[in-house]
Amino acid sequence: MTETIVALLLFLFPLAFSPGPGNMLFAANGALFGFRATLPASAGYHLATWVVTAAIGLGCLNALETWPLLFPILKTAGALYVVWLAIRLWRAKITNTGETARPMRVLDGAALLILNPKAYIIIALMFSTFLPASETSVLTAVFVLTTVFTLNNLLAFSAWTVIGDRLSALFRSKRHAAWLNRSFAVVLVGVAGWMALS
Repeated sequence: MTETIVALLLFLFPLAFSPGPGNMLFAANGALFGFRATLPASAGYHLATWVVTAAIGLGCLNALETWPLLFPILKTAGALYVVWLAIRLWRAKITNTGETARPMRVLDGAALLILNPKAYIIIALMFSTFLPASETSVLTAVFVLTTVFTLNNLLAFSAWTVIGDRLSALFRSKRHAAWLNRSFAVVLVGVAGWMALS
């Protein structure tokens, strides 16, 4: 199993650490609210990641094959959800303390994963490539691969959040807060387009 985990990490590294929609969303939140404020959304996202990944590993991906319309519906809903987050950010009022709109919460993070069927494809690909054929070890392997996948994503998202946090350290004054809100709202619209068209 150790060799499988090493091979899996080599497979997942470019997927998890490259600038994808999830990474960009968490980088934007890190830039706007700081690393600590993104922890609830990260917890929600990664808890949902673990549950969805385990479910797919245990065979629930058949639901998407049985109802092919479910995939585009989820994809559209995910893109619209991110646009809604962008609109909220664009319209956010600046407080006297220089803070901006509230950061994403646990349910926002979970919704981001659940409404992103592209993640389901990566997860299915992971299992089809790395799940051992031996019937006796499948259940254990599903939970090991699920945990490795989730932790790898957690590290990647955390890294991007820290990058966003550090890059925006100079722009946390009230004077720059509205500019940051609107800039990252535009980034989120781009993320939504990315999710819808990919």
